[in-house]
Amino acid sequence: RNMLCRAGQIRRCAASLSHTISKVAASRQKHTLPDLTYDYGALEPYVSAEIMQLHHSKHHATYVNNLNVTEEKYQEALAKGDVTTQVALQPALKFNGGGHINHTIFWTNLSPNGGGEPQGELMEAIKRDFGSFQKMKEKMSAVTVAVQGSGWGWLGFDKDSGRLRIAACANQDPLQGTTGLIPLLGIDVWEHAYYLQYKNVRPDYVKAIWSVVNWENVSERLQMARK
Repeated sequence: RNMLCRAGQIRRCAASLSHTISKVAASRQKHTLPDLTYDYGALEPYVSAEIMQLHHSKHHATYVNNLNVTEEKYQEALAKGDVTTQVALQPALKFNGGGHINHTIFWTNLSPNGGGEPQGELMEAIKRDFGSFQKMKEKMSAVTVAVQGSGWGWLGFDKDSGRLRIAACANQDPLQGTTGLIPLLGIDVWEHAYYLQYKNVRPDYVKAIWSVVNWENVSERLQMARK
């Protein structure tokens, strides 16, 4: 009889746990568009208010919405054990998830009080790994301008070697998820990031963006990456 009671308790416990898991999955935290800490016009004249508004409230918002829809479909496929659908959803997860990750970093990498040169540990690391701040800027600008089609230029941290590295990623491929480098500073060179203001002259946009780089944010990211 005691064993029957225990078996009944186990069944009830399992049913309760299953119900709880279902509720957690159903109430999964949806991704949201992060607020900017500055106005859309705050980065002018380097990045126009019109570009910032479209880029943040339309383009980034689309990545967030599509990521949520894709994750819901993925959860359903996971619950059904439908591996084919899980695999088919991977490109959408990578594209929209990458778009959300990249832009969330990008907004904090920029500041109306930005520009100038970094200080402290970040500056020391830049000088050690690139020779000088100017050389790092020139190399990252060249790599970023050279991105074919749409993509990003990145300053990243290589945890294994403890060194800074510059890399380019196509489309919305997230830096860490595709290269293992921890993102510190990203420059978006999708045309929606600059075309309304700079037309097809990508080098002018990349040159201008350095005037609003938030080096304090980049420094904080390096400190976190080194932990």
